Amino acid sequence: MAHSMRSHRTVSAPSGAGKGSPWGRVLSGRDRSQRSANHVLPGLCLIIFSGVWAGLAVAPRYRADWLLENLLTFAALPAIVVGYYRRPLSHAAYVQITAFMILHTIGSHYTYSEVPLGDWLREGFGLARNHYDRLVHFAFGLLMLRPLRELVIRQPERLGRVGTAWLSVAQILACSALYELIEWAVASLADPAAGIAYLGTQGDEWDAQKDVAYAAAGALLAAVLQGWAARRGAGGRRAAPGSPEQGAA
Repeated sequence: MAHSMRSHRTVSAPSGAGKGSPWGRVLSGRDRSQRSANHVLPGLCLIIFSGVWAGLAVAPRYRADWLLENLLTFAALPAIVVGYYRRPLSHAAYVQITAFMILHTIGSHYTYSEVPLGDWLREGFGLARNHYDRLVHFAFGLLMLRPLRELVIRQPERLGRVGTAWLSVAQILACSALYELIEWAVASLADPAAGIAYLGTQGDEWDAQKDVAYAAAGALLAAVLQGWAARRGAGGRRAAPGSPEQGAA
């Protein structure tokens, strides 16, 4: 009888058992469902981008320029996939990365200076040039501020909101300036015709500086919007129904 009771005794996991212990590897059905659900959106982003990229890789306007433009994609995509398993970002970050990379892929298909959307805007507003490249640089700051912040700033609470926003915008400026230097180096080593199409200056001698400025403008807007959303979320949590704060009011 005593032996039977011992054999049916329930053994519980020690409190504090973490992922590195045998207890941490035992997942309930609910945990497994949650983990599977967490993979859905990043996987969907990868599928969508891969489909867009494959479609626009067919018959690009200038193959040599397409290859130069896609050096960024060839380097970034594997890094993003590996990073997902080592240091995953938020779902919002993956959506924003996907949106930016699709905009870049469109530019690489037509070359930035000949994207139809830019031509329509130039004709509709009487502009002097195709501004699709400016749009994408602005989108870089607007869409990539969150992913870079999550990747680099591991303890934003120690910096505070202002410090985190300042450092996030500084990261965008640094990355944008570095890209302009890489672009210049690649263009100087490439075939002259492909290099000119790759740079896409369209006769503007201040093109690089303006590109960085547009990226900075996008980053500042993203920082303001994210700061406003964070304050609004914090205010909503403080005023949640049934909370001690609301009861004391």
